[in-house]
Amino acid sequence: MLAMRLRARVFLLSVAAETPGRRLAEGAYAGVIAHEQEAYRAVLEEGVTGLRQLGLEPVAELRSGEPAAEIAAFVEQVAADLLVVGHRHRSFLDRWWAGSSGAYLMDRINCSMLIAGHLVSDEALVDARGGGNE
Repeated sequence: MLAMRLRARVFLLSVAAETPGRRLAEGAYAGVIAHEQEAYRAVLEEGVTGLRQLGLEPVAELRSGEPAAEIAAFVEQVAADLLVVGHRHRSFLDRWWAGSSGAYLMDRINCSMLIAGHLVSDEALVDARGGGNE
């Protein structure tokens, strides 16, 4: 909604974390990381499609690496004024497997950060926009 109201440029970034757990899995089962990259790409494309349906023209990028460092570099690259990140609660095993991405992200960026912890349906966004007639 904020991007629509302000007619802001929107960038989507997905970072496939390179963690010891993922490297271990790749060593045991070749192709795990490539399969995961495709899953990240599919989610990214889903986000692009949804934002386009709302009248936005997002720029999307998929990266691999340590999430906080990759996000910070991307924020600097696009000169972002606001970083919006999603948050969901994860188990200990999930955190070990995927690594910690938010622990020190705020220390690495030079813009404001909004943490979204509530999932909003596409229908709710369209309704809030006025039925898509704006």
